Amino acid sequence: MSTSKGKGKELAAPLPGPSSGSANPAASLSSLWAYLLPALNHIVKSPTNNSDKAPAIDIGFYAGIHTACYNYFTSQSESKSNTRTSGEPASGTDLYEQLDKYYIEAAREVMLGAPQDDATLVQYIVPCFNRYSAGALSVNRLLNYVNRHYVKRAVDEDKGWLRLTDVLESVAKTITADDSREKISERLKEKRTDELKKWGYKVDGSGESVASAEACAEAASPPDRIVSVSSLAHRRFRTEVFDPLLAVPVVKGKKTKNKIPKAAGKSSPAPMPKGRLARAVKELLESKGEDEEERMRLIRDLAAGLRLVGVRPDHPPS
Repeated sequence: MSTSKGKGKELAAPLPGPSSGSANPAASLSSLWAYLLPALNHIVKSPTNNSDKAPAIDIGFYAGIHTACYNYFTSQSESKSNTRTSGEPASGTDLYEQLDKYYIEAAREVMLGAPQDDATLVQYIVPCFNRYSAGALSVNRLLNYVNRHYVKRAVDEDKGWLRLTDVLESVAKTITADDSREKISERLKEKRTDELKKWGYKVDGSGESVASAEACAEAASPPDRIVSVSSLAHRRFRTEVFDPLLAVPVVKGKKTKNKIPKAAGKSSPAPMPKGRLARAVKELLESKGEDEEERMRLIRDLAAGLRLVGVRPDHPPS
């Protein structure tokens, strides 16, 4: 994945669809994926001079992908309606898992391209994430049928980012034998609202919207939770890029038994943050070469990106 900062560079023309042939893209997962992959690569990875906007694909190709996904899900549903047994994956699971693998690889490409020098890490990560996120949001719209058919059903089946088991213990303490089903449901909704408040949502409307807060909560969830296609992408950027950069490296070795005592009146310098990203932010804030406005923009964009992928503001210092 790459971005270009050059001005005056023309935006890439919309990607045309593949030449028509006899192959049916909805015939199998491999056929559908072969049909989708050029569009995904173009939207998520192709170079652009505007990292906040993903390149487009031809309207005919766009419509063709919608049709292919619809036909694939429909054919799977029909074939499994009479044969599906308990515990068998729902239709669309294979495509969803393939998308997850795709975003793992895309995020790892970003990580592999990261500079070794902390001084330029933030300047690299911010435009890369903005480009990746713009692509993820565009793919989310392109594959909206996956959200409507697969993700929504999974959430209804208690497989989403917040599950009954997550809230049962806290809610159970306030439930009595006389409580109605509606009252129990209401208390579960209250628990969900409490979780969304951790991501800036406020009931009075003065904070983040429900959709914005829930997108962050989805991205913060474990990889086994079913979330929207855009949150799936953001979650993988967290697990493959931000989490490793925020991690504190484990220093191996034995402690020195006989330490040299410190001289009286002398204090040790403040320890450097140990995580790579924390060191990079500290270096950026203390640098004198960067323009102040640009420096603050990078910090704001980084903070917004961390939130979007599910890293909370109270994340333990790295």
